[in-house]
Amino acid sequence: MASSAETAAMRRALDLAALGPRTGPNPRVGCVLLDDRGRTVSEGHHRGAGTPHAEAAALAALAGDVPRGLTAVATLEPCTHTGRTGPCAQALLGAGVRRVVVAALDPNPAAAGGVQLLRSAGVEVETGVLAAEGEELNERWSTAVGRGRPWVTWKWAATLDGRSAAADGSSRWITGEQARTDVHRLRGEHDAVLVGTGTALTDDPALTVRDAQGRPAARQPLRVVVGRRELPAAAALHDGAAPLLHLRTDDLTAALAQLHDREVRTVLVEGGPTLAAALWRAGLVDEVVAYLAPALLGAGPAAVGDLGIGSIDAAARLHLRAVDRVGDDVRLTARPGPPGPTPPSPTPSSSSRPTHPQEA
Repeated sequence: MASSAETAAMRRALDLAALGPRTGPNPRVGCVLLDDRGRTVSEGHHRGAGTPHAEAAALAALAGDVPRGLTAVATLEPCTHTGRTGPCAQALLGAGVRRVVVAALDPNPAAAGGVQLLRSAGVEVETGVLAAEGEELNERWSTAVGRGRPWVTWKWAATLDGRSAAADGSSRWITGEQARTDVHRLRGEHDAVLVGTGTALTDDPALTVRDAQGRPAARQPLRVVVGRRELPAAAALHDGAAPLLHLRTDDLTAALAQLHDREVRTVLVEGGPTLAAALWRAGLVDEVVAYLAPALLGAGPAAVGDLGIGSIDAAARLHLRAVDRVGDDVRLTARPGPPGPTPPSPTPSSSSRPTHPQEA
């Protein structure tokens, strides 16, 4: 059973892990090293692909002065994989670590097995310490690894009567400035932003990420268009402001598999009602983020197309996880399926600060 010092160290390791990037092919991981009296001697976290893993970072922070018999407290099972960096399980063995405490096991078969390797070498290993928090930390990444496709967040904006545009096709702007700024935050938390060719041709979106002052973000997600129609050379998506990938296919499952092969683990879908309906019918939506504006249109296209639902009894019910006011609009975060544990609300948007108009 984990000691109180180990449990406290795990909470610190979780805080460290949360400092890592939410995007990229790797999980967020934190590690705290304790001496034989339960005192912290070093800590580290993974800072993104190509950088040292959390355990290696914590060991490196000791600058070669590594006392024997340490306890390593890690939010994820130490890996056995050699990729851009070496295997963490071997690094811990080489450092003479006596005990390892783990929150969550690694779902990636290419990297898992660290617990078994450590135990076979005589290291004490305890798993499942603050497991729920450890699993929640990397839920999107773990889901992507387990399913072989990215985590899919479907974002849409609509009036209170569910219209995504007016009868004449105009849709800028349904929501206010602060909600549109919040969409840029949401984009920045995903590896890719995806639309269909219909939206790309009709709306000519840029799909880039900008801050509240309208400045381009340092990291831009991959812009993905799915569909067989060609984009004109003058399309905003060809502006070079962010990478662009055009997947000329109508098979959404195959498109997501291709993105997974490119190490895309999270996708934000900003397509129109046809694409949204197709993804939903195929069971490819993991989360819905809806921005509702206090406005009525009475006519115009709906936010989602035909789902093949013919009666109220067959309605697709979602589990509501968060409700947040963003300026004069409301952001709803929900997921398909039965209710589960509700996490803390996402980081609040900058709704209290003056903002400039942004594209949503």
